[in-house]
Amino acid sequence: FKAPSRDHPALYRDLLRTNRVHWIAEEPPAELVRDKMMECHFRFRHQMALVPCVLTLNQDGSVWVTLVKPARAITPGQFAVFYKGDECLGSGKILRMGPSVYTLQQGKNREESPKKEEIDKIEPAT
Repeated sequence: FKAPSRDHPALYRDLLRTNRVHWIAEEPPAELVRDKMMECHFRFRHQMALVPCVLTLNQDGSVWVTLVKPARAITPGQFAVFYKGDECLGSGKILRMGPSVYTLQQGKNREESPKKEEIDKIEPAT
């Protein structure tokens, strides 16, 4: 897929899933175990600004990462690195992503049912 511009909504997503996270200090953090979710920050490229997010812990040790605002050009295979303040909590490889902002906008703009070709393009959720 090639987007028409660098800032096309198809490049932005606000949900992703990692594989089992490698936690550094606590395996996994007590707050995440207790509440099943935890606010923190993440980045997926070395120099990028930290993005506020909420982690949701899955039984297999993977996490769903819900971003406070959509981030551009997240790609499976990159590593999501999690921070609380200055402390690096750990990281996990990005396995899959939720729908793009573009896909979500299309859904809001369309009242009739989607066509089969469009359904086939949507990534299956697990």
